[in-house]
Amino acid sequence: MSISGMMRTSASGMAAQSSRLGTVSDNIANASTHGYKRAFTEFSTVVLESGKGAYVPGSVDTTVRYGISQQGGFDYTTSPTDIAIDGNGFILVSDNSGAAFLTRAGSFVKVENGDLVNAAGYKLLGYPMNGGTAAVSANGTTGLVPVNISALALQATPSTQGTFNVNVPVDAEVEASTPGTVNDTTAVYSAKTSLTAVDNVGREVTFDVYYTKTGANTWEVAIFDQSQRDPTTKSFPYGTAGDPPLALETLSFDPATGKLDLALPSPTSITIPVPNGQNLVLDVSKTSELNDDFLPSDTTINGNKPSSVENVEINGDGTVYAVYGNGARVGVFRVPLATVPAPDNLTPGPGNVYSVSANSGNLQLGFPGTGGFGDIKASQLEKSTVDTASELTTMIESQFAFTANSKVFQTGGELMEVLVNLKR
Repeated sequence: MSISGMMRTSASGMAAQSSRLGTVSDNIANASTHGYKRAFTEFSTVVLESGKGAYVPGSVDTTVRYGISQQGGFDYTTSPTDIAIDGNGFILVSDNSGAAFLTRAGSFVKVENGDLVNAAGYKLLGYPMNGGTAAVSANGTTGLVPVNISALALQATPSTQGTFNVNVPVDAEVEASTPGTVNDTTAVYSAKTSLTAVDNVGREVTFDVYYTKTGANTWEVAIFDQSQRDPTTKSFPYGTAGDPPLALETLSFDPATGKLDLALPSPTSITIPVPNGQNLVLDVSKTSELNDDFLPSDTTINGNKPSSVENVEINGDGTVYAVYGNGARVGVFRVPLATVPAPDNLTPGPGNVYSVSANSGNLQLGFPGTGGFGDIKASQLEKSTVDTASELTTMIESQFAFTANSKVFQTGGELMEVLVNLKR
């Protein structure tokens, strides 16, 4: 047996165990680092060709791998901008140079310029929501920008849609003169309520809504701009010349169920042209005619007055909401997720980020909860995948293996010394 070969083999073993101990030390150091994926060292043999009468020792080859695809547990937090991924995918972030990276570390906070930045200083990337929607580029980062909230202060969003459902009393009397046809002091109505919308510049516009029974199971809905009503009577007429209503619809009900009769057909929505605003489409499909008093049951209208952003929330589908001081929540960005065919072959970088490599495959993007991507969990952070007890066990194994290799090296050195002393 070659003594020098034996020494080279044992040195290779010591180097392999040193590499293994290096991954163990990194894992233990990051046992509490959110989003950290454990590293581990695998060994393979290097066999040299031997003759029949003598064995030529080879060595051991080491390969460092990362369990990037392993799912960690979750820690609950009180921050609405902390996010974790339950399932497949990575959060897209960028550094100060604009380069994009993948990460599972989602501890984002708002900094002074309005960006959402995680503990390693990387900025959260997302798609701006134009008109309430965001389009994703399936195989690239085109269109992604840092999620910035500060520029959204004092923005007003006009009302465009909502729901407005009421119950009208089935036993109400039929009225001959209605607001929709006369609009003067002689108009008679069965019930009245009001609702408020927002115009293009953030002004509140209040509408008076009149319900009038015009026949069996038939009701007229007339909607007027409250600012135009007669200041003396506080009602009719609206406008200087008795202007017609902004919207006028006739609802028909099924006497057997008290629901809208869609066979007639009865409209299920009402469109109101908001003065200096947009068309407001109200869903009235759940309006009923039952044996009860007039009662608004479901009224929600989007839009918000000018207000500063007080908070930020991230929804499970990746939508980033700006929460204004008046309580309005407006979707301003949508955060996508990214993945690659072989995530364990991504290249790790400092700050719990990963880069695409030749062995990982190309980048694929999609929104949370779609196309095999996981869900975003708000106010949660993914735990490290390190099991400290297993790492300590591995450390002890490597320590004994390193010691055994060092004994082989020491023995080879002693044999070499014997050979050298033969000449003396």
